[in-house]
Amino acid sequence: MKVLMTEYLQIDLETENWECRVCGHVIGSAHEAYKEGLLVHNRDPRDIHPPIIDPEKYRFTFSPDPEWVRILEYCCPGCGTQVETEYAVPGHPPLHDMQPDLPAFKAQWARRGELKEAVVGQAVAMESGHKH
Repeated sequence: MKVLMTEYLQIDLETENWECRVCGHVIGSAHEAYKEGLLVHNRDPRDIHPPIIDPEKYRFTFSPDPEWVRILEYCCPGCGTQVETEYAVPGHPPLHDMQPDLPAFKAQWARRGELKEAVVGQAVAMESGHKH
């Protein structure tokens, strides 16, 4: 059974692996941080948030200083889908943002049916009068 965790991540409870929801690529063990199995692009924050005032004239330009912040983009190695983005201090390890309790998930989902699509998508469709 597969449990939807985010827009682009799911856990296969049988294999206990993280998977990409777009292409099904096995990212790694769900006992570990999913980010360890993703490609990482370390972006210059000025590419995302360009200076508002002239950096030739001013030290502080309202753009993040790359000496103080980095933007990490995590992508699926199978299909290239961007799974997560993280603002971090340079030199700080990636955030470990999810630690699923797999035995509890297995017990909980054994009583439910497997979801093939996010509940949010069903709620939006029901509000608009469409049925799946």
